[in-house]
Amino acid sequence: MNVARKSGTRKEIRETPSKMFYNILFLLLVSYRATQALENGLARTPPMGWMHWERYRCITDCKNYPNECISENLFKRTTDLLVSEGYAAAGYEYVIIDDCWLEKSRDNVTNKLVEDRYRFPSGLNHLADYIHNSGLKFGLYQDYGTHTCAGYPGVINHMALDAQTFAEWDVDYVKLDGCYADTATMDAGYPEFGRLLNKTGRPMIYSCSWPVYQEYEGKIPDYEALKQHCNLWRNYDDIDDSFESVAKIMDYFSKNQDRIQPHGGPGHWNDPDMLILGNYGLSYDQSKLQMAVWAILAAPLIMSNDLATVRPEIKAILQNRDVIAVNQDPLGIQGRRILIQKNIEVWARPIMPRNAAGYVFY
Repeated sequence: MNVARKSGTRKEIRETPSKMFYNILFLLLVSYRATQALENGLARTPPMGWMHWERYRCITDCKNYPNECISENLFKRTTDLLVSEGYAAAGYEYVIIDDCWLEKSRDNVTNKLVEDRYRFPSGLNHLADYIHNSGLKFGLYQDYGTHTCAGYPGVINHMALDAQTFAEWDVDYVKLDGCYADTATMDAGYPEFGRLLNKTGRPMIYSCSWPVYQEYEGKIPDYEALKQHCNLWRNYDDIDDSFESVAKIMDYFSKNQDRIQPHGGPGHWNDPDMLILGNYGLSYDQSKLQMAVWAILAAPLIMSNDLATVRPEIKAILQNRDVIAVNQDPLGIQGRRILIQKNIEVWARPIMPRNAAGYVFY
């Protein structure tokens, strides 16, 4: 018995150099691929939160519109309402600033981005602290191009600096738009910015927009690359406050589901854009439909509304625990339209346990 053990040991020793070589090579390859991919461990279920864009757009006149302008007051007030009105308890945790928060030019000395000094007088570190002290997380918008969609400075030529600035501001979620950018460079540029975010050491969800801009030009996005480099990505046009817009997005996702559905899942989600419940464009039944379909699609649940004026019946939809549970199902399998017959559509997705499913009849 002892001899057999020794023999086996000697044999293992003789094979160790080659085994070690291949093991090391394998580990190096895995390590290299990990550094090239996002691999931030975030967004294992679809992110939930609030973003200003659809409701408040680019209102910067705080003198005439003090409650609607893009300012620290708006985001502090929204943070308070997310907590006091039960949204945070229901899972909505990200407070995200979209476009129009910047000064029109970078700092002359450091080249850093600068928040609008009049509308954000306390600075973004202060706002991040306010949001974090409320138990929520802080999101921020930028653009891969020379300028944001509203004409503020973009990240091009300053990507490493901006990624580090976001980390210094304690940002938890970054949305990178694609205005004023060359779509031919997006396949390399968006992943590079994701790597730079990772390099800061601060965990930040990374929301990409490069598919929709490539689709505008008739190009087919590389969804396998998106899965590797982004936590979520926009596929289609911006939503606006109308049921027509919701219906167009649903139509796009159903017609293209064979192409895009397989790529959604834990850590990487297709994003049909914001929830517009609580604004002016949807009826009660239409509000229920958007919420239900977004849950079936395993879509990020990012509201854009005035939480102070959301009617009780709409609030109940937004906080419906059963619908949110379908959306946040840990399997993370995106649903599909499984039937269309005359004026009837059926959407479904598998959820835990494995023999269960969520359905929407429309």
